[in-house]
Amino acid sequence: MVSIKDVAREAGVAISTVSKVLNHYPNISESTQKKVMEAVDHLNFVPNQVAAALSSKRSGRIALLLKLNMKTQAIDEIDMQYISGALAMAQEKKLDVITVFYSVIAEMNLEEMIRYFASQSISGIVIFGMNNDDKVLHQLVDSQKFKIVVVDGANINENTSVVGVDHYQAQYDVAEKTIRENKCKKILYIAGMRDSFVTDEKIRAMEDLAKKKKLKLFIRNGDFSELKARNLTLKYAKNRDVVVCGSDLMAIGAMKALIDMDIFRPVCGFDGIILMGYVGKQMNTVKQNFNNVSAEAVCELNRLLNGSAGRKVRLPHTLVRLKYEDIIC
Repeated sequence: MVSIKDVAREAGVAISTVSKVLNHYPNISESTQKKVMEAVDHLNFVPNQVAAALSSKRSGRIALLLKLNMKTQAIDEIDMQYISGALAMAQEKKLDVITVFYSVIAEMNLEEMIRYFASQSISGIVIFGMNNDDKVLHQLVDSQKFKIVVVDGANINENTSVVGVDHYQAQYDVAEKTIRENKCKKILYIAGMRDSFVTDEKIRAMEDLAKKKKLKLFIRNGDFSELKARNLTLKYAKNRDVVVCGSDLMAIGAMKALIDMDIFRPVCGFDGIILMGYVGKQMNTVKQNFNNVSAEAVCELNRLLNGSAGRKVRLPHTLVRLKYEDIIC
């Protein structure tokens, strides 16, 4: 079995230096870090903490990597459901868990990120909220240094799975239902964040629906912001006869704007967050069970840690109209 002493000999440095590099100590030169990590890769060295975790009664140590929405507090519900579902499943699967917020690693390059997770004895990672422009996270996935599950992702490999609902089909379904019920022809579609796989899928669904039903489609990005959706509705909704939104939070902003404008337009959202039940207007939305999504992601990560290959896992969605009576306890 390869030891830390072997790594130090291979890299030509002291054992203490190897330890400092693996534990992400500051003030270690880039050249030294590079020598140590090349030795680690060449010898396939596994730090003692990871080896111990994998050989103990617990299956391993995993990280939940979350990207918080710092623009609003209303969406915290989703992150809390993610954490709750993940912790429950991790306990069932005997996995140790740490939570890492994206801000902690946002400025790291690939090597630094790998060292950071290795220093925490991480063997697998569940990534929530990864966008197309998160280049280093994509490099981390491509490196296959860890077993990874991406919630609402696109690409898989031998060590990476993706878990989530079919956002294309879900967006198509809720928009088609709302448009059919209200006999609409001109659509204002308020999309989510640019450079997002989920947003791309939803826009593609709206374009296909408009083409199939011969509808006029007008698309603007609301960036999952209630305020931005409100302003877009104030500016564009008067000349459209339905407002379709890529999230419930944006749907709430759109509905409040329509009330202020004193005009009626049907609105539909996406996610099924509890806040929708307090709006006072029943809107069609896609109900995602974020607790179950997260639990399934951890279950899938455990499958990868046990030697299975990456795959795509599609979870069911339902169309609902959330009422106040449905959410109160």
